[in-house]
Amino acid sequence: MTLSVRNVSKTYPNGVKALRSINLELQPGMFGLLGPNGAGKSSLMRTIATLQRPDEGNVFFADKDIFQHTVFFRQRLGFLPQDFGVYPGEKAINLLHYFARLKGIAGKKDRDYAVDRVLELTNLSEAARRPVSSFSGGMKQRFGIAQLLLNDPKVIITDEPTAGLDPAERTRFLNVLRGVGTENIVIFSTHLVEDISALCRESVIIDHGEILTRFSPQTAAAELRGKVWEIPSEAVTEVPFTKLSERYTDGNEVLLRIFAERCPLPGLQPAEPKTEDFYFYTLNRQNHA
Repeated sequence: MTLSVRNVSKTYPNGVKALRSINLELQPGMFGLLGPNGAGKSSLMRTIATLQRPDEGNVFFADKDIFQHTVFFRQRLGFLPQDFGVYPGEKAINLLHYFARLKGIAGKKDRDYAVDRVLELTNLSEAARRPVSSFSGGMKQRFGIAQLLLNDPKVIITDEPTAGLDPAERTRFLNVLRGVGTENIVIFSTHLVEDISALCRESVIIDHGEILTRFSPQTAAAELRGKVWEIPSEAVTEVPFTKLSERYTDGNEVLLRIFAERCPLPGLQPAEPKTEDFYFYTLNRQNHA
């Protein structure tokens, strides 16, 4: 079971080139999609979800062109966009039954089983007969997750899925994704690099509609070992560096996290690199290429 994105490009009517010759081959497992706002992440996910056609290129699943076999693919697709709307006043359980029918689950017994299963997975069983419009932001997001899982999808696309979730809900959701990601293709788009590090076997960084690199979050940081440093912000004029990020100490001092080939200040010890460092280093290198 493979999802293949081949030479996909997309330019919008306003002239924005959202995707530029994207190529990806995805196997079952968690796959991370990282990039700044406007990088092309949502355009890529909308294309894979068959919500828009590319100007050039093709997308294949199980050796079928998804735009020529749209019904076949959508029956195997779960999609959670960043902004998930609901029908006001409708009970959660009724909406889930409605979505189940749309996803091709025809028999009532099968729908009952599917709806009960996703309500349990997302910790919404006790709220099943409440209107979704009365849910908190986190509960609405979990409801979106529930509808995504109804048809036991083989390809799952999530856009900032933990937005609005409190720590307990976020952990529960990530555990659900971790479970379904063992046998299915899960595309996980987020700005939280630590989620990518914890969940994904492979990831890509995308910017300006292009894939900058494909990497393993578990090993990427090691490429920067011995070259990441933390220095006070007032020292930046003294050394050549590439800024990665910054943080405040308890004493309200600004420490810059930088990349430098050599020790920037006497007596300084290198910091332990993180996946976040690799992400910012890759973006900075591209922007200054």
